[in-house]
Amino acid sequence: MAVLARSILVTGSNRGIGLELVKQLVEMSDPPEHIFATCRDPDGPRGRALHDLADKHPSIHVVQLDTCKPSSIKAAVAKVTEQLKGSGLNLLINNAGIVKPFTALESETPEGMLEVYKTNVVGTMMVSQAFLPLLRKASHESSQKGMSCSKAAIVNLSSECGSITNLLAWEIAHILNYRCSKMPATMTVEEGVQKILDTLSQLSEKDSGTFVDLEGKVLPW
Repeated sequence: MAVLARSILVTGSNRGIGLELVKQLVEMSDPPEHIFATCRDPDGPRGRALHDLADKHPSIHVVQLDTCKPSSIKAAVAKVTEQLKGSGLNLLINNAGIVKPFTALESETPEGMLEVYKTNVVGTMMVSQAFLPLLRKASHESSQKGMSCSKAAIVNLSSECGSITNLLAWEIAHILNYRCSKMPATMTVEEGVQKILDTLSQLSEKDSGTFVDLEGKVLPW
């Protein structure tokens, strides 16, 4: 696979799909120069696997980021900005999210619904807004240099019970919707992430405004 982006940030990267994304990104034949792997508690027990991976690959930068806390998001932006040394951020993958066990309508609570919405919707929006200046900077840089591999994009990835359910990406100034259909039960996280990266690398401005599945086929809107 050709280089996907010069710099990539992945939220919720301490386990599952997020950790696998970081693993496969760093193992590319032409990996990103900077992979910012973020999670809520990188220094806790759940962050050990991520730190072990970062110890082996200098391009991985572990950053604390709680997507529901504006102060944490602001601090993460500052750390990423400092590390990039004047350059922009090419790709933001919003992977962090929560999934609650299925609840019957009669037993669901407003608090439970709001918790999911705050994390999976509002948190994603706040992270995207905070990193937008760096993404715009990368888009401007790529336009000046004519580097298609460095164009800026935001990717929102959500999961359900361990299966990859959808992926939404949009480029700066060129709206691009990318939706991954639910993985077959036989598909592992490793296989699913590989499909995501393969398909993402093939998308371009011509796909703007469409939804596509894991095979790159257009889905009804």
